[in-house]
Amino acid sequence: MIIHKEGKGTLGLVFIVLFAVNALIQWAVENQVIEVLTLAISVILYVIVLQFFRNPKRVVQVNPNGIICPADGKVVTIEEVYEDEVLQTKCIQMSIFMSPFNVHVNRFPLGGKVKTAIHHKGKFLVAWHPKSSSLNERTTVAVENKIWGTVVFRQIAGAVARRIVMYAKPGDMAAQGSEFGFIKFGSRVDIFLPLDCKILVKEGEVVKGAKTVLAARA
Repeated sequence: MIIHKEGKGTLGLVFIVLFAVNALIQWAVENQVIEVLTLAISVILYVIVLQFFRNPKRVVQVNPNGIICPADGKVVTIEEVYEDEVLQTKCIQMSIFMSPFNVHVNRFPLGGKVKTAIHHKGKFLVAWHPKSSSLNERTTVAVENKIWGTVVFRQIAGAVARRIVMYAKPGDMAAQGSEFGFIKFGSRVDIFLPLDCKILVKEGEVVKGAKTVLAARA
């Protein structure tokens, strides 16, 4: 299993805490059953945290006419909205919810030049809250592409995910399927697409980052 670089600090801290707890139990409690039970629970907890930061290799099939999925998860919203931060026009918003058990790597859904990359501080409402897109900690990234024009996508923190990492910077040349960020312990990614594109997925569908094609040019 490949572990993402964003997990190394967290995994190290969790290991130290669990090691200290087990050492304390062995010193303070003279009961082998409790010691073994504590060790077993610690191993299970560490494995759970470990899988949060897995980073499986993905072979990206570059698709200039398609928008590929930026994250693993489930499509929870497909609706027409007005995007007022960058595009300032009506578009199709697609939201992908990442549970704590999904891979948390976020990938560029298309290639092109990064025009906008902003990190907004905010609250930590649950990811499905209607105001989470505008009130929660979030990032906004806009990529300009000859075929698609400008496409905006956002990382949105939730009640559990309280650490967003964004690698994208204005002026960067984005490669479709390459990493642009990471959200620790899941949450949501929104993507804003032109009204005239052809949507290839439906609400409730399980999708994979860098694999599932979300939309194509009509």
